[in-house]
Amino acid sequence: MAQPPSCCPSAPRRLRGQRGEGVISAAIAVLIVAFLGALMWVGFQQIWANAEAQTNEQINQIGG
Repeated sequence: MAQPPSCCPSAPRRLRGQRGEGVISAAIAVLIVAFLGALMWVGFQQIWANAEAQTNEQINQIGG
């Protein structure tokens, strides 16, 4: 039977194989949240531009 690596002699074999899983999962979560944030920003910009155009149109109709 193979000896465990010297870095973690008492760690079970299944745990040694999952050493980076938490970091990878966190990185994926960060990327997903960043993507959602970018989508929200684009949506906000479009809503703001639309509101600005409608406001300017109303001001011009009133006589501004």
